[in-house]
Amino acid sequence: MPTIVAQAHPDPWVEAALDRLRVPYEVTHGARPRWDRVHAALDAGRPVFCTVDRSRLPWHGGTPDERAGADPYTVVLAGYEGDGLYVEDGAPAAYRIAAREFGEAWTGHRKGRHRMLVPTGPAAGAPDVDGAVAATAARLTGPVLGNRFDVNFGFSGMEKLATQLRDGRTRTGWERRFGSPKAFLAGTRRLYACLEEERTAPGATRPLYADFLDLAGRPQAAALFRDSAGNWSRLAELERAAGPDTDAPGRRALFDELAALVDGSLAQERRAVALL
Repeated sequence: MPTIVAQAHPDPWVEAALDRLRVPYEVTHGARPRWDRVHAALDAGRPVFCTVDRSRLPWHGGTPDERAGADPYTVVLAGYEGDGLYVEDGAPAAYRIAAREFGEAWTGHRKGRHRMLVPTGPAAGAPDVDGAVAATAARLTGPVLGNRFDVNFGFSGMEKLATQLRDGRTRTGWERRFGSPKAFLAGTRRLYACLEEERTAPGATRPLYADFLDLAGRPQAAALFRDSAGNWSRLAELERAAGPDTDAPGRRALFDELAALVDGSLAQERRAVALL
């Protein structure tokens, strides 16, 4: 089961964003949901960030999934009415859910059980734009964790992906790893989801990051990331369109085309990071 995480790692994204914005916040945990604290924060006009098991939210399927539940997933409580809560989770409008049902999702993520983060005041200075840019460049160029897993991050991870896509001999190559129709369908659909839907914004988050760089006064790097986004989206679309009945020569041609797209993104992003 391949996984690409197209966002900063390993920092929790809410804390990282608020730290860069210099917005103070308070994080609390508890053995049980503290609805009094939730209501107090919302009454004061403050959003409440909660870590949940997303598989227990009805708009994500509503069926507990051990794999999905293991990943921390953050949603925002934006308001309440009676025993109902309004949850911001990427849709155009907030979802309404009963507090009891939301509580099951909030309890479901073991490591983040009943974890809530509440901003406590206005920004205490100008945003740390330079620090944010430097952090992204560091994640792409590594090391990130300082151990053997670092080969999977950033540019090194992109190189590894391209190599495995082209590998037609060893068991780590995609030709053998996803050689059966069932495995091929699972791998291709999974990669599409990772680049366009899960733990990412569309285009492997590159268009969103390019917009940020434009606002930060770095248009040349922004243009390169925007071009790279086209490769990632093209790669994802090829994966989604590939059928399980694709024959061996067709799979080989597809993997070679995907590897070339990864190479193109890698070259553009290396240039962008050099500018940054």
